Amino acid sequence: MSPSPPFELVRDLPDPARHDRATAREQLDSRPGRPTLHDLRVGAERYRPNHGLRLAINTALAVDAPLLLTGDPGTGKTQVAYYLEWYFDSKVFAFQVRSTSTARDLKYDFDAVAYLRYAQQPEAKTEPKTRSDFLYKQALWQAYEYRAGTPILLIDEIDKAPRDFPNDLLLELDQHRFPHPFEAHEIRPCGQHPPVVVITSNAERRLPDAFLRRCVWHRIVLDDDLIDEAVRARVGEFPNLDARIREIAISHFKAIRRIEGLIKPPSTAELLTWLAVLSARGERLEVDLSPAELPCLGVLIKDADDLDKLNN
Repeated sequence: MSPSPPFELVRDLPDPARHDRATAREQLDSRPGRPTLHDLRVGAERYRPNHGLRLAINTALAVDAPLLLTGDPGTGKTQVAYYLEWYFDSKVFAFQVRSTSTARDLKYDFDAVAYLRYAQQPEAKTEPKTRSDFLYKQALWQAYEYRAGTPILLIDEIDKAPRDFPNDLLLELDQHRFPHPFEAHEIRPCGQHPPVVVITSNAERRLPDAFLRRCVWHRIVLDDDLIDEAVRARVGEFPNLDARIREIAISHFKAIRRIEGLIKPPSTAELLTWLAVLSARGERLEVDLSPAELPCLGVLIKDADDLDKLNN
């Protein structure tokens, strides 16, 4: 039996009395995925930075300063690093900031537990080891050692980190060096130029002034031009949406974003996912639908109060 179209089970749940679990499992496993929507390297060559962003990139490159990108989640800030990787035929070394991240985590990780276990078990010492053998290089150190050109260092969502995190990176961002944790020398870039540093922030908290002073700042604004360009770049992802339905969907999306007081307005990430879902389901949209009548609304709206605003 050939599998049902994508999302068939979501649209029309089968009668439990006639449910065939083997067939359902085959349908689940054989559904086509949409990995390229979330694959930043695949999307890099389709990315089209606007004039303001290109100017900010060139400014950061000219003065060898980190490029700090802010803007709403889902506006393509992280994509910029992979666009530069593609454009310059380089390599991204990415560090995902977490609420517990320290500056050391960006540079290296030391397995103190394994080292202590080794030190306390003389019979296991078949080979002599030093503390450096339990040292694991992380994104900044790896970027410094990259020799095939100028790498891209991505520090993603820096506003998630504790306040000390940005301040503890001032030497690295300004002087491009940091001391080896166990040896009497410094780690510096091996290439002709230091890494191109791209830092993203969702502006959930203010960053320290000393950190901001070292950066070239640019805010990505989700305007109509950015929305239209994002869809044009990914239009091949929506094979079952003709131009008319696609334009109607975009019009509805923009109308939702114009609703006053939304806690979490949908961004380009939600729009592209919504278009992919509409395409997979073969949905036909009409111009006169109210926001609350749109199919698969949960892809766009992620807050109960926002949903109430659409229903009112």
